[in-house]
Amino acid sequence: MVKPRIPETDQGVQGEFIVEIYDKMSRKFRDRKLLQTNQIIKAGLTHGLALEIGPGPGYLGLEWLKKTDKTNLMLLEISPDMITFAKKNTREYGFESRVKYVLGNALIMPFNDNMFNSLFTSASLHEWSHPNKVFNEIHRILKPGGRFYITDLRRDMNPVVKCIMKIMVKEKELKSGLISSINAAYTIEEVRSILDKSKFNDHKVTQSVFGLDLTGVK
Repeated sequence: MVKPRIPETDQGVQGEFIVEIYDKMSRKFRDRKLLQTNQIIKAGLTHGLALEIGPGPGYLGLEWLKKTDKTNLMLLEISPDMITFAKKNTREYGFESRVKYVLGNALIMPFNDNMFNSLFTSASLHEWSHPNKVFNEIHRILKPGGRFYITDLRRDMNPVVKCIMKIMVKEKELKSGLISSINAAYTIEEVRSILDKSKFNDHKVTQSVFGLDLTGVK
């Protein structure tokens, strides 16, 4: 029996202290090669202008730029404190000319129609207060033929796997956030239902031990 979903904050990670801790954890994940960069590329997101929703400190998108040619990236982030850290990391990578950060909410994206070749995001889906609206916004801002790749946790993960994840997150300040994120995450059936009601006709949802992977084409 899967427990009912408990919605989480839709305001992202706020506050300089907690953002700094989150940045350190994300950097460790990058160094251990635990980011989904290769999966994004395998999903066909390899060229042009991409948008990342909820980039946090930015490592996923920066690693994507590092592994692709002639690409540029815009990042939509709701937390001003997180943008400050992400800009610092962008300078560290030397990608200032290829990256632009935008403060905003995915429910109403401040972008023109048919603007992006692709879109990706990791661990933000469960924070969207109205996912149907966000998916329709994604459809609006993607060019015809544009692709998306979305990955997130799953609420019905094995209890042993959940325990392993808690062990992996060593920062005590972030453990409670991990638990609330898992409780707010979706099951594969719930996500399929959401996508079926969106403007996307071509989409696919698969699940792994840790979470869900969503792909689609406009």
